[in-house]
Amino acid sequence: MDHSLTSPPAGASASRRGLYPENEPFARGWLPTDSVHEIYYEECGAPTGKPCVILHGGPGGAINPTMRRFFDPKAWRMVLLDQRGCGRSTPNASLEDNTTWDLIDDIELLRKHLGVEKWCVFGGSWGSTLALAYAIKHPERVESLVLRGIFLLTQPELDWFYQRGASMMFPDAWEGFVAPIPPAERGDMVGAYHRRLTHPDRAVRVEAAAAWSQWEGDTISLRGPDARPSKFNEEDFTVAFARIECHYFINSGFFPEEDWIIKNADVLAGIPGWIVQGRFDVVTPMTSAWRLAGAWPKGELKVIWDAGHASTEPGIIDGLVRATDAALRL
Repeated sequence: MDHSLTSPPAGASASRRGLYPENEPFARGWLPTDSVHEIYYEECGAPTGKPCVILHGGPGGAINPTMRRFFDPKAWRMVLLDQRGCGRSTPNASLEDNTTWDLIDDIELLRKHLGVEKWCVFGGSWGSTLALAYAIKHPERVESLVLRGIFLLTQPELDWFYQRGASMMFPDAWEGFVAPIPPAERGDMVGAYHRRLTHPDRAVRVEAAAAWSQWEGDTISLRGPDARPSKFNEEDFTVAFARIECHYFINSGFFPEEDWIIKNADVLAGIPGWIVQGRFDVVTPMTSAWRLAGAWPKGELKVIWDAGHASTEPGIIDGLVRATDAALRL
């Protein structure tokens, strides 16, 4: 296990790697499941390249073209999917049959559909949670893991971001987050938001989703709220994002016990991987990455000293691109 914690040398930013060129899918489709859901997926890069699956964050986010650019398109066969209720998957924002285990089943269904034997699994934030849960359930299908902004979906992490912790660092943004919630309900912000995000009146859902998404957008990057993803300005996206995210959080990720990932991390012992973590990540603080690296002997931790949570910060891009290049050599 390599805990790479030294400060970057002077001028290190000049030698940082950038994203690979933009590239378009060579195949796409919708995969039916045994439920109401149809999962949108796309393949990019080299049709005969080394396979990887790219998992978006949230829960409730969606894939985007930038996610393809962390991998060399001449060498990788990239598979991306919109998780249940997200992006171009249908039905949008649906909570029916939408759990961590359903998503893992979808990843396996897609792997078999595409004829992939084993692949690199890439994910950041909630994508790291899902990647780790998938690897624990199907270690024989995972050649390597490339992870960013580790989120173990534990109660202390949820309390930090949605109850008290990050609020002390962003009191201005926090005022906007608590604004739709009456003072009497603020002792359980996730519960209060869940009631509104599942409310039968769409106007109530939209108001709550806007505030929920604004809070994450305002805290995601050291570069400030101007770096928030543009999709946070789209009503359909914010409703799906906030609604599905809150659904998972109020259900503790549907894990059978608290700290399930760390308690089962021994299953990862034979899988090599890379963890890229922003030192000043407020959304998923570094303690989770540190704990994971301590429980996963082959997990190499790289801490980026001048980064927060966003995957598009220069140091995070550099760390992830170097990691996917290393995974290509396995």
